[in-house]
Amino acid sequence: MTFSEKLRAAQARNLSWLCVGLDPDPAKIPAGWDVVAFNRAIIAATRDLACAYKPNLAFYLARGSKGIDELAQTLAAIPRDIPIVLDAKFGDIDSSARGYARFAFAELGADAVTVSPYLGTDALAPFLEFSKRAIFLLAHTSNPGASELQDALVASHQLEPMLEPLYIRVAQIAADLNGAGETG
Repeated sequence: MTFSEKLRAAQARNLSWLCVGLDPDPAKIPAGWDVVAFNRAIIAATRDLACAYKPNLAFYLARGSKGIDELAQTLAAIPRDIPIVLDAKFGDIDSSARGYARFAFAELGADAVTVSPYLGTDALAPFLEFSKRAIFLLAHTSNPGASELQDALVASHQLEPMLEPLYIRVAQIAADLNGAGETG
């Protein structure tokens, strides 16, 4: 089953478009709870409401090898019929991207991953080689400094000699790569 099929099935079953973030910020975890127990409680409370779960890799990496183990245990607690979007924001050259793709899809079993497109489409290709998996390109993010780059005007490939914001170009790249319906 592809990511899109799995997502649509979860949306239909749970009548929901809710994607639940699993970002174990130590400041927000109640005293006496460990990361895995906290995440399992969230998953148990939302399994009939969520159409996807989105763990943010940075929170787990900050905890070292223990965090990677906690991430693996968290992913194992997610029902298999609900897709996992690994929020990793990967973006690197081809050889590194291959390692990131293998880690996300083959090792962790994520159904989709967030990626930074700013190294070009060749850096995205390793992720697209995993059939039935999806990628989400960062185009126009919500952080305060996003406009510094994302709103920069670049020459349009669609409306030459017009200019367009860089985030529009990124969205067009996502659309162009979406032949199999697994790029957003």
